[in-house]
Amino acid sequence: MCGIVGYIGEREKKEFILNGLKELEYRGYDSAGLAVLKDGEITHFKAVGKLENLVEKTKNFKSEGFGLAIGHTRWATHGKPTELNAHPHLGEFSYVIHNGIIENYQELKKELQEKGVNFISQTDSEVIVHLFEENLKNGKEPFEAFEETIKLLKGAYAILLITKADPKKIFFAKNLVPLIVGKNDEDEIFFSSSDAPLIGFADEVIYLNDKDYGYAQKGEIALFSEGIKQETLFKPLNIGKLSAQKDGYRFFMEKEIYEQSAVSSETIMGRVAKDDIVLEDIEDDFFADIKEITICACGTSYHAALATSYLFERVSKIKTTVEIASEFRYKEPLLLKDTLFVVISQSGETADTLQALKMAKEAGLKTLSICNVDNSSIVRLSDKTLLTRAGIEKGVASTKAFTTQVLLLWILSLKLALLRGAIDKEYFHKERKIISKVPEVLKVDEKIHEKIRRLSKRYLHGHGFFFIGRDIFFPLALEGALKLKEISYLHAEGYPAGEMKHGPIALADSELFTVALMPKSLLYDKVKSNVEELSARDATILALSPLEFEIADDFIKTKGYDHPMLEFFEMSVIVQLLALEISVRLGNDVDMPRNLAKSVTVE
Repeated sequence: MCGIVGYIGEREKKEFILNGLKELEYRGYDSAGLAVLKDGEITHFKAVGKLENLVEKTKNFKSEGFGLAIGHTRWATHGKPTELNAHPHLGEFSYVIHNGIIENYQELKKELQEKGVNFISQTDSEVIVHLFEENLKNGKEPFEAFEETIKLLKGAYAILLITKADPKKIFFAKNLVPLIVGKNDEDEIFFSSSDAPLIGFADEVIYLNDKDYGYAQKGEIALFSEGIKQETLFKPLNIGKLSAQKDGYRFFMEKEIYEQSAVSSETIMGRVAKDDIVLEDIEDDFFADIKEITICACGTSYHAALATSYLFERVSKIKTTVEIASEFRYKEPLLLKDTLFVVISQSGETADTLQALKMAKEAGLKTLSICNVDNSSIVRLSDKTLLTRAGIEKGVASTKAFTTQVLLLWILSLKLALLRGAIDKEYFHKERKIISKVPEVLKVDEKIHEKIRRLSKRYLHGHGFFFIGRDIFFPLALEGALKLKEISYLHAEGYPAGEMKHGPIALADSELFTVALMPKSLLYDKVKSNVEELSARDATILALSPLEFEIADDFIKTKGYDHPMLEFFEMSVIVQLLALEISVRLGNDVDMPRNLAKSVTVE
């Protein structure tokens, strides 16, 4: 979830760029950089870690007078957080910053290397600047060269590029990633990936559409789409910085629910190849001699582990145990060296999970962390790490961290299945196609969101909620109940649907709300029978299913995907939205629920 800022004008450019990047810190980052083009020369600075490190590097640099400037905060996706991998990326006489992922960068990079182009970073972004300069060398004018470059890129991008070949222009392009262009009455032009850095500087802005590109220079913004020049339609700029950070959503949690589609694409990118799973910095032999898996986590991460444990056993054919980290520490566990010990943590600082990891390390087990924050304590201690690439999550109740954890563990289960010969290539190719559909499935259906908003007013009382499901939908039921508890303060339990008759059904009456997860692709008839038992005892039923269920008091019709994991992700979004809208109705602080912290760094 990188950040971009850019500027054309007379003011001190370094200060605008640094202040703009400061406004984007909420998006999360692990390195930062800037470049200034003034009097035909480009000066650049990069730093790993916090923005203060870049401030320190640039403290003696001045950039007064007319010029161009671009700045970037990077969240690592391809390559570790190092200065070489930080933006801006350098060509011979041009610099680029880029948010998103270029899906075909390996193919483009190979072609450029065959022409003698040298790459110095591990990123996908560097290919953009070299491709641009190669087009220039082939006789194109600078804007034509940029236009040809954009045509060759596949994937998500927000791009700003500056070059000595045209020192008065910033070239820009946008697809699937936010990019805003702003201006004021003083002929200054601004760029950003969010409104917040522009407040107090720009008066009007253009929110670029997908496939928009163009150039900006003093007094002119030229906008194109598919080779056709577009009218520049400016809008007044929102003046609330907190609102700007929320991108128009009411709460960060709501924004993060809607972001799940985009971040799931980043989780998949570069990992699910045509014939294999490619896990960065993890060689196949790391998994040699592993006979079983133990996954250890807390809270939402525990639910992600529990859901995917079904996949490790069903698909990978490997014995898998899931442990609650706060309990694992004290049970004197048997730790066998042929066990892969996997820990999951959004922050990488969860105290109980960190201590469990230390126990596994001391016992000599191979360790792997699933985490969202590079260079965190858990990442540094683990033998190997897979980053979820979810971007920073400001809402205390986790949403996109959960879905990206599940998605990444599913990908890992397929890797182990291939290595163990548990699946053939035909099965893998089918699963690969299914995984590619996840970002689309995670897009919020506005009609369903509106229905949930209306339904929520009927679920504000009663003596509690049961969320029920079977198989992988049981852990999702646990997660749905946890979300509701966290932000609405209503009592909720997640339960295996088949266990209701073993005691909990005694609670059933009209004031017990049951949220039934009823996928058509997995044990539908079994769940239906369990829900009918509750309905017969007058429980109020909210059914989530693609199949009409006449005895449900309320019904949310899902799309009916043929694969359980696609139904899982679709229902994940629905239970998150349900918790959100009930909490809103109750007047609670959705993003900062009482008694909770985002990162639990104590026991």
